[in-house]
Amino acid sequence: MSEYNEDTFLKTAVNNILEWSEAVVMSAFAVILIFSFLLRIVIVDGESMMITLFDRDVLVVTHILYEPENGDVIVLESEDLDLTVVKRVIAVEGQTVEIDYNNNNVMVDGEVIYEDDYLKEKIMNDDKLHFDQKYYDFKRGKYFYTVPEDCVFVLGDNRNNSSDSRSFGFVEENEIIGKVVFRIASSYGDLGFIK
Repeated sequence: MSEYNEDTFLKTAVNNILEWSEAVVMSAFAVILIFSFLLRIVIVDGESMMITLFDRDVLVVTHILYEPENGDVIVLESEDLDLTVVKRVIAVEGQTVEIDYNNNNVMVDGEVIYEDDYLKEKIMNDDKLHFDQKYYDFKRGKYFYTVPEDCVFVLGDNRNNSSDSRSFGFVEENEIIGKVVFRIASSYGDLGFIK
Protein backbone atom coordinates (compact mmCIF):
# COMPACT_ATOMS: atom_id res chain seq x y z
CA MET A 1 0.00 0.00 0.00
CA SER A 2 2.74 2.46 0.90
CA GLU A 3 4.64 1.56 -2.31
CA TYR A 4 1.54 2.46 -4.31
CA ASN A 5 1.16 5.79 -2.47
CA GLU A 6 4.83 6.67 -3.04
CA ASP A 7 4.53 5.84 -6.72
CA THR A 8 1.34 7.89 -7.08
CA PHE A 9 2.82 10.75 -5.07
CA LEU A 10 5.97 10.76 -7.23
CA LYS A 11 3.97 10.76 -10.47
CA THR A 12 1.73 13.55 -9.19
CA ALA A 13 4.75 15.62 -8.07
CA VAL A 14 6.49 15.18 -11.44
CA ASN A 15 3.29 16.14 -13.30
CA ASN A 16 2.89 19.23 -11.10
CA ILE A 17 6.50 20.28 -11.69
CA LEU A 18 6.09 19.82 -15.43
CA GLU A 19 2.86 21.83 -15.45
CA TRP A 20 4.45 24.65 -13.43
CA SER A 21 7.54 24.63 -15.67
CA GLU A 22 5.35 24.84 -18.75
CA ALA A 23 3.40 27.75 -17.22
CA VAL A 24 6.63 29.61 -16.36
CA VAL A 25 8.09 29.09 -19.85
CA MET A 26 4.86 30.18 -21.53
CA SER A 27 4.63 33.26 -19.28
CA ALA A 28 8.23 34.20 -20.04
CA PHE A 29 7.55 33.74 -23.75
CA ALA A 30 4.44 35.95 -23.51
CA VAL A 31 6.43 38.68 -21.70
CA ILE A 32 9.15 38.53 -24.39
CA LEU A 33 6.51 38.85 -27.14
CA ILE A 34 4.80 41.77 -25.40
CA PHE A 35 8.04 43.68 -24.95
CA SER A 36 9.23 42.86 -28.45
CA PHE A 37 6.09 43.81 -30.33
CA LEU A 38 3.80 45.90 -28.10
CA LEU A 39 5.92 47.69 -25.50
CA ARG A 40 9.51 48.81 -25.08
CA ILE A 41 11.55 49.86 -22.09
CA VAL A 42 13.57 53.09 -22.44
CA ILE A 43 15.88 54.82 -19.96
CA VAL A 44 16.03 58.63 -20.02
CA ASP A 45 19.50 60.05 -20.57
CA GLY A 46 19.73 63.75 -19.71
CA GLU A 47 17.67 66.62 -18.35
CA SER A 48 15.93 67.98 -21.47
CA MET A 49 12.48 66.75 -20.31
CA MET A 50 12.58 68.01 -16.72
CA ILE A 51 10.18 68.46 -14.83
CA THR A 52 8.15 65.78 -16.57
CA LEU A 53 10.96 63.21 -16.80
CA PHE A 54 14.28 62.97 -15.02
CA ASP A 55 17.68 61.56 -15.90
CA ARG A 56 17.70 57.74 -15.51
CA ASP A 57 13.89 57.39 -15.39
CA VAL A 58 12.75 54.02 -16.75
CA LEU A 59 9.82 54.33 -19.16
CA VAL A 60 7.39 52.03 -20.93
CA VAL A 61 6.80 53.03 -24.56
CA THR A 62 4.13 51.72 -26.94
CA HIS A 63 4.05 51.98 -30.72
CA ILE A 64 1.13 49.82 -31.79
CA LEU A 65 -1.31 51.85 -33.94
CA TYR A 66 0.33 55.08 -32.72
CA GLU A 67 -0.47 58.35 -34.49
CA PRO A 68 1.33 61.41 -33.08
CA GLU A 69 -0.82 64.05 -31.37
CA ASN A 70 0.00 67.44 -29.87
CA GLY A 71 1.20 67.08 -26.30
CA ASP A 72 2.37 63.46 -26.57
CA VAL A 73 5.70 62.58 -24.98
CA ILE A 74 7.52 60.40 -27.50
CA VAL A 75 10.76 58.51 -27.97
CA LEU A 76 12.45 58.95 -31.32
CA GLU A 77 15.52 57.71 -33.10
CA SER A 78 17.05 60.93 -34.44
CA GLU A 79 19.08 60.32 -37.57
CA ASP A 80 20.56 63.82 -37.36
CA LEU A 81 21.77 63.35 -33.78
CA ASP A 82 22.40 59.61 -34.13
CA LEU A 83 20.68 59.28 -30.74
CA THR A 84 17.51 58.01 -29.16
CA VAL A 85 15.79 60.98 -27.50
CA VAL A 86 12.62 61.77 -25.55
CA LYS A 87 10.66 64.92 -26.49
CA ARG A 88 7.14 66.37 -26.49
CA VAL A 89 5.14 66.73 -29.72
CA ILE A 90 4.18 70.38 -30.11
CA ALA A 91 2.70 70.24 -33.61
CA VAL A 92 1.92 67.70 -36.33
CA GLU A 93 1.94 67.97 -40.12
CA GLY A 94 0.34 71.09 -41.56
CA GLN A 95 0.37 73.03 -38.29
CA THR A 96 2.31 76.24 -37.77
CA VAL A 97 4.49 76.81 -34.72
CA GLU A 98 5.38 80.32 -33.63
CA ILE A 99 8.00 80.80 -30.90
CA ASP A 100 8.10 84.26 -29.34
CA TYR A 101 11.11 84.64 -27.06
CA ASN A 102 10.20 88.25 -26.20
CA ASN A 103 6.90 87.15 -24.62
CA ASN A 104 8.16 83.69 -23.59
CA ASN A 105 5.46 81.67 -25.33
CA VAL A 106 4.84 79.05 -27.99
CA MET A 107 1.83 79.21 -30.30
CA VAL A 108 0.37 76.51 -32.53
CA ASP A 109 -1.87 77.72 -35.34
CA GLY A 110 -1.96 81.18 -33.74
CA GLU A 111 -3.03 80.04 -30.26
CA VAL A 112 -0.75 80.10 -27.22
CA ILE A 113 -0.29 76.65 -25.73
CA TYR A 114 -0.36 76.65 -21.95
CA GLU A 115 2.36 74.45 -20.59
CA ASP A 116 2.71 75.51 -16.96
CA ASP A 117 2.00 71.95 -15.77
CA TYR A 118 5.15 70.55 -17.32
CA LEU A 119 7.61 73.34 -18.15
CA LYS A 120 10.65 73.77 -15.95
CA GLU A 121 10.93 77.51 -16.74
CA LYS A 122 9.89 80.07 -19.33
CA ILE A 123 11.47 79.74 -22.75
CA MET A 124 14.45 82.01 -23.41
CA ASN A 125 16.49 82.70 -26.54
CA ASP A 126 19.98 81.35 -26.07
CA ASP A 127 22.68 81.55 -28.73
CA LYS A 128 24.15 78.29 -27.40
CA LEU A 129 21.19 76.34 -28.83
CA HIS A 130 22.03 77.38 -32.44
CA PHE A 131 18.50 77.78 -33.76
CA ASP A 132 18.11 77.59 -37.52
CA GLN A 133 17.90 81.25 -38.59
CA LYS A 134 15.96 80.48 -41.78
CA TYR A 135 12.85 80.21 -39.59
CA TYR A 136 13.40 83.61 -37.97
CA ASP A 137 11.19 86.54 -38.98
CA PHE A 138 13.29 89.62 -38.24
CA LYS A 139 10.34 92.03 -38.64
CA ARG A 140 8.29 90.31 -35.95
CA GLY A 141 11.19 88.98 -33.88
CA LYS A 142 9.76 85.44 -33.84
CA TYR A 143 10.51 82.00 -35.21
CA PHE A 144 7.90 80.45 -37.53
CA TYR A 145 7.81 76.78 -38.50
CA THR A 146 5.28 75.02 -40.73
CA VAL A 147 5.40 71.28 -40.11
CA PRO A 148 5.84 69.31 -43.37
CA GLU A 149 3.87 66.20 -44.32
CA ASP A 150 4.63 63.07 -42.27
CA CYS A 151 6.62 65.08 -39.71
CA VAL A 152 6.22 66.47 -36.20
CA PHE A 153 7.74 69.42 -34.35
CA VAL A 154 9.13 68.49 -30.92
CA LEU A 155 10.46 70.41 -27.92
CA GLY A 156 11.96 69.34 -24.63
CA ASP A 157 10.05 70.40 -21.50
CA ASN A 158 13.29 71.90 -20.17
CA ARG A 159 13.23 74.36 -23.07
CA ASN A 160 16.39 76.22 -22.08
CA ASN A 161 18.43 73.02 -21.90
CA SER A 162 17.10 70.98 -24.82
CA SER A 163 18.26 70.10 -28.30
CA ASP A 164 15.03 69.71 -30.24
CA SER A 165 13.26 70.76 -33.46
CA ARG A 166 14.57 74.29 -33.01
CA SER A 167 18.09 72.97 -33.63
CA PHE A 168 17.80 69.60 -35.40
CA GLY A 169 14.63 70.32 -37.37
CA PHE A 170 11.41 68.45 -37.95
CA VAL A 171 11.14 64.78 -37.00
CA GLU A 172 9.86 62.34 -39.57
CA GLU A 173 7.10 60.12 -38.23
CA ASN A 174 9.06 57.00 -39.23
CA GLU A 175 11.75 58.05 -36.70
CA ILE A 176 9.23 57.82 -33.83
CA ILE A 177 9.73 54.69 -31.73
CA GLY A 178 6.53 55.26 -29.77
CA LYS A 179 4.61 57.17 -27.14
CA VAL A 180 5.71 57.18 -23.50
CA VAL A 181 2.87 55.79 -21.43
CA PHE A 182 4.26 54.87 -18.02
CA ARG A 183 7.22 55.54 -15.70
CA ILE A 184 8.20 52.34 -13.88
CA ALA A 185 11.28 53.62 -12.02
CA SER A 186 12.60 57.05 -11.02
CA SER A 187 14.82 58.66 -8.43
CA TYR A 188 12.76 61.88 -8.44
CA GLY A 189 9.41 61.51 -10.21
CA ASP A 190 6.24 59.68 -9.28
CA LEU A 191 5.65 56.31 -10.89
CA GLY A 192 2.65 56.07 -13.16
CA PHE A 193 1.18 57.36 -16.40
CA ILE A 194 2.93 60.21 -18.20
CA LYS A 195 0.99 63.23 -19.45
